[in-house]
Amino acid sequence: MDIVIHHNPACGTSRNVLKIIRDAGYDPVVVEYLETGWTRPQLQALFAAANLTPRSALRTTKSPAEELGLLDPEVPEADLLDAMLDHPVLVNRPIVACRTGVRLCRPSGKVLDLLPHWPEGPYYKEDGTLLIDETGKRHAD
Repeated sequence: MDIVIHHNPACGTSRNVLKIIRDAGYDPVVVEYLETGWTRPQLQALFAAANLTPRSALRTTKSPAEELGLLDPEVPEADLLDAMLDHPVLVNRPIVACRTGVRLCRPSGKVLDLLPHWPEGPYYKEDGTLLIDETGKRHAD
C-alpha cells in the first residue's frame, strides 16, 4: 500500500506516526514539507480529502500564527491558506495519505485508522505511552 506522510522530523508526534507506519511493515514516502513547501492545489486536495479547513489545520502553537494575526476568527480561510504557502510550518502535522484515506494524525494513534495492519503489541510511543497492548488492542492515545 502506498502511504505518503507529510512529516516534520523535529515533531515528536510526526516521528511517532512515521515509526508506527514503518513498524507496521510499510515503506512510506516521506515528504519533509518544511523543506519542500506546499502548493495551493496540494493543500486544497489534502484538506478536502481529510475534511479539514485551513483554520482546522492551522498550527497555532510553536508557529508564527499569532504574530501573523492568524488566530483572529475573522481572518478569511483564503488568507490562512496564503499564509500556509508562505510559512509551511503553519500547517499542523503529520498528514498521512493512502488509499484508505487522508488524516491529520494528531494524536499519533489516529494513523491506526488508516492502516490495515498494525505493529505487533505491546507497542509504545516515543514517550513510553502504550498504544497497542499485547493482545493487539488499541489504547487511548
